[in-house]
Amino acid sequence: MNMAVKQNISVFKFQGIVSIFVIFCSYVFACRAQSYILDDEKGLGREFDGIGGLSGGGATSRLLVNYPESYRSQVLDYLFKPNFGASLHILKVEIGGDAQTTDGTEPSHMHYEDDENYFRGYEWWLMREAKKRNPNITLIGLPWAFPGWIGRGKNWPYDYPDITVYYVVSWIIGAKQYHDLDIDYVGIWNERNFDSKYIKLLRYTLDKHGLERVKIIASDNLWEPISLFMMLDTELRDVVDVIGAHYPGTYTVADAVKTGKKLWSSEDYSSFNDDIGGGCWARILNQNYVNGLMTSTISWNLVASYYEDLPFGKDGLMTAQEPWSGNYLVESPIWITAHTTQFTQPGWSYLQTVGHFKHGGSYVALTDGLGNLTIVIETMTHNHSVCIRPPLPGFNVSAQNATFSLKGSFSTITVLQVWYSRFDFKTRKPTYFKQLSPMKLSDGSFTLNLNVDEVYTLTTITTGKKGSYPKPPDSKPFPKKYLDDFNVRNPSFTEAPYFADQTGVFEYFINMSDPGDHVFTLRQVVTQRPVTWVADADQTISVIGDHSWQNMTVSCDIYIETANKGGVFVAGRVTKGGGEVRNTKGIFFWVFADGTYKVTNDLRGEIVLTEGLSGTRAGVWHTLTLRIEVSISLSSFRLRLQWHLSLC
Repeated sequence: MNMAVKQNISVFKFQGIVSIFVIFCSYVFACRAQSYILDDEKGLGREFDGIGGLSGGGATSRLLVNYPESYRSQVLDYLFKPNFGASLHILKVEIGGDAQTTDGTEPSHMHYEDDENYFRGYEWWLMREAKKRNPNITLIGLPWAFPGWIGRGKNWPYDYPDITVYYVVSWIIGAKQYHDLDIDYVGIWNERNFDSKYIKLLRYTLDKHGLERVKIIASDNLWEPISLFMMLDTELRDVVDVIGAHYPGTYTVADAVKTGKKLWSSEDYSSFNDDIGGGCWARILNQNYVNGLMTSTISWNLVASYYEDLPFGKDGLMTAQEPWSGNYLVESPIWITAHTTQFTQPGWSYLQTVGHFKHGGSYVALTDGLGNLTIVIETMTHNHSVCIRPPLPGFNVSAQNATFSLKGSFSTITVLQVWYSRFDFKTRKPTYFKQLSPMKLSDGSFTLNLNVDEVYTLTTITTGKKGSYPKPPDSKPFPKKYLDDFNVRNPSFTEAPYFADQTGVFEYFINMSDPGDHVFTLRQVVTQRPVTWVADADQTISVIGDHSWQNMTVSCDIYIETANKGGVFVAGRVTKGGGEVRNTKGIFFWVFADGTYKVTNDLRGEIVLTEGLSGTRAGVWHTLTLRIEVSISLSSFRLRLQWHLSLC
């Protein structure tokens, strides 16, 4: 019996020794620091071109212009002011084309061939404000759609390339002539087919007008087929300066690299600006270069400044969607951007010694060639860094120690400034862009204890700052009572506040022919279907208000300009906007120049609830009123509609 007990104890002790040994070895394995060398002795990597944001594609900055100036200026500072917030290096804008391009339409500078106006819309203003804060910011223009006269009746901009080139180059010249803005890059046609003949003619025409400094990006779509075309056509390769791909998933293709051209992720991110969106942004800002040699990454979109119930609500680097309250939100992507932008500049170079950590995550290092060094580290886990697109293959990240050794011209660096962010998905107490104590180096080396979902910047640059303003006003819903008589003699912008055009373009118009109450009006000005980017509605529409409203009264003075065929509607409970606007449902009260009316349940006008004679005609002002009342109980649902028409 004793012997058996002794044997059991002996076995237990033996097992315990093994267990302790295994645990100890595992602990040593996890804690042993992996070594990484940062060195410029064998040369540098590619030149860094900057981090940017995209306003447009479309109407994504629509509500920003309607903020009270103090709050509007604060939002702009968080985006563009150096050493304050995102400190963006690049602003890319849509060249408005009068058509729906995701969240609305942006007006063209040439609605018609004999029409030029370089003050329409808000992109001119936004570029001026960005330049005011950062005179060195890079400006890019890209068309999503084109006014109808470009296509000569076809939904295609390349049949008459000289006309399309004239249109785009006029926008670039107008930017300089009327706003003193130098456009640095121009694109072809967002996420649509390119045409080699058009690209070559664009380069020729730019040069002919003294715009040699304006560079061409192609094709703002996929890496192929533009890369292959450039490999096979030396003339095309010579005129394209940057190959821009959208949502590349941090990878490029062999043909693109072989061209020797700059490679950009010219549109990326497109994710909700919660912490997972911030994690997506942190991962791709590093890995677009580590995996794909991309030297610029541009966020769609710059600022979520459109009604949240339109497509891709809150997909910006920050949110500013309530000009009526003044409320805005500085989200995590702003501070993740700062980890790179506040400590680098376009013209710096990546080191060749960049890469992935052994236990997941990545690091990049950049230098100005004058002795400064910036290192950016991210350890984002898979589920906390998923972008909306493309699908993200699985990978693992775990806690680890990393030792960096600085070689070459960096071997004499003795101290680095440290900035730190940590996403906290458990307790929801994250840390964003916090300055830690400087890191002192020993013989050119330092070690970091890296946890998951962290971002570090270590840099010789000492000017970093986490800017701030007092808390903005609290969020409030759109006012339940709203009135606009459009009585603005010299409007700062062509659009009336809060109206978000979804098909067509509505602009302030001074009606000098009216002796009465309708001198100041809002007029729909597009009468020819544009060269579209998505399937625009067949009817023009602009939305305003709160998507959740149920009971409402809408009243508007209307004037039909086109005899016999013209018409106008007012509507409530509109369900959709953006690229799906043609399929929207709601309650639509239509009147027509032929003296008829109808009430429909859809924008297409196909689901007719009632119809009859209205007595309306063109050339006369009428007041159109629609009242919607919804009554809901446990046993029933009742919708009551009233419509009223009168002469003004």
